[in-house]
Amino acid sequence: MSLVYLKNKKNGITYVYESTGYWDKEKQQARNKRKCIGKLDPVTGKLIPSKKDAVVTISAPAHPGPVASVKCKRSFYGATYLFDAIGEKLNITKDLKGCFPESYKQILSIAYYLIMEDRNPLSRFPKWAATHIHPFGSNIPSQRSSELFSSIAEDAKQAFFLLQGKRRLEKEYLAYDTTSISSYSKSLKQVRYGLNKDHDPLPQINLALLFGEGSRLPVYFRKLPGNIADVKTVEKLLSDIDFLQLDKVKLVMDRGFYSEENINSLYQKHYKFLIAGRTSLKFIQNKLDEVRDAMTSRPHYSSKYRLSYYSSMIDWNYSETKKRSQTVQTGARRMYLHLYHNDQRATDDKIEFNELLDRLEEEILSGKRKPENEKLYSKYFEINETPVRGVSLTPRQEAINNAKKNYGFFSLLSNSVKDPLEALEIYRSKDLIEKAFGNLKERLNMRRTSVSSDEGLDGKLFVQFIALIYLSYIKKAMSENNLFKAYTMQELLDEFDIIERFEQPGRKHHIGEMTKKQRALFGLLGVEVPS
Repeated sequence: MSLVYLKNKKNGITYVYESTGYWDKEKQQARNKRKCIGKLDPVTGKLIPSKKDAVVTISAPAHPGPVASVKCKRSFYGATYLFDAIGEKLNITKDLKGCFPESYKQILSIAYYLIMEDRNPLSRFPKWAATHIHPFGSNIPSQRSSELFSSIAEDAKQAFFLLQGKRRLEKEYLAYDTTSISSYSKSLKQVRYGLNKDHDPLPQINLALLFGEGSRLPVYFRKLPGNIADVKTVEKLLSDIDFLQLDKVKLVMDRGFYSEENINSLYQKHYKFLIAGRTSLKFIQNKLDEVRDAMTSRPHYSSKYRLSYYSSMIDWNYSETKKRSQTVQTGARRMYLHLYHNDQRATDDKIEFNELLDRLEEEILSGKRKPENEKLYSKYFEINETPVRGVSLTPRQEAINNAKKNYGFFSLLSNSVKDPLEALEIYRSKDLIEKAFGNLKERLNMRRTSVSSDEGLDGKLFVQFIALIYLSYIKKAMSENNLFKAYTMQELLDEFDIIERFEQPGRKHHIGEMTKKQRALFGLLGVEVPS
């Protein structure tokens, strides 16, 4: 016989039951009988008998320990325990509880499910929840999950970003990039046809993401209309991230975000930046022509990175239009121009450029010209058309040669990083943001969305963002410990997921057997072994 304490969620009263276990011969399983014997006094914590004449000799403690199980149960526990531990380590659970006190457990449970059930829809959550220990502890039907997503308020999300940002953003570069997410819905306000990065013919929304270059963890995201070009998103980003209250902001971006206006805005905000520049830009091309031969010398070669490099300090022609007076302020700002040449990249550029010329030639000769390629047609070909001979092409060799001389060259611009190899190292880490998008769209089932309301989509994106933090932490730990040589992400999670937790009436739960390999893996991921 044991005592069981159950709290009624409606009235807040904790009732005490006398539980007696027995064996059911018909059903061939352990069962128990429960009898309510009273309730706990909310002040003293002592038992108040349910009958006046009842004699009770056992008083309940003021702070009851773990509630004993009322039935036999075995559940998968290892993977969700891992997520619990990561959530504590990164303060995700604490920050979510502070921002979403009523729903943080549901948010965590759905995030856990998205991580574990690779690409499976949320309609399968009940099956997963029935066999796993998870924060919410109960089923979340599809209707409830839709209500949860719609209830996630914007101010609470911003508060979460702020709390997480203050913990780990002061000293690292923030990688910034965007991706497209196709949508079946016609009711979402920001769904538009645009340049789809997955070449999907559906209309889309764009998603912008900030990623910590050192921590390799996502820190902020926002949704954009599907027809907004990358270069136009930077100014809005700069105003958006003011709420993060960072003393020093350092951004790393690819060349799709380069424009004179954006560079001026970064200088105006006093933000540090590292951004890729197009070699076709006049000031870059002039410097490249000046140092092209010098770059091939031995002192400018790095065996570690297998490329040649050259760096110089230049003046940026800064301009700013004052808001009140509309006067234009100009001046020079210091900038570092880093130039690089890679032989393998030169080979790839040659192949890619010739494939482009082949496509342009085919489009012209077949009569299937594309409006967006008209400038390229006239740049690389002289086109003649007669009624008898039809269309004929003559390559513009001078333009082609000018393109060839830049095979393998690329450039980076920065107002803070002097060393070209350090700049290269920082920029190369930016590819983690592209892999993060891959995780978001593939593993978290976000390549296409069928959510029908803007509020629902915003909430679902936030829950998937939470899941992405966990995935990113695990991926970083796997990379640092060379675990990808032995496991895929799914294989590693499966290794943890088979660890079970057992519950029996009247007893505390206990963990199933663990192998030495499983214990070692917990340690490599920076988590204590469950006990």
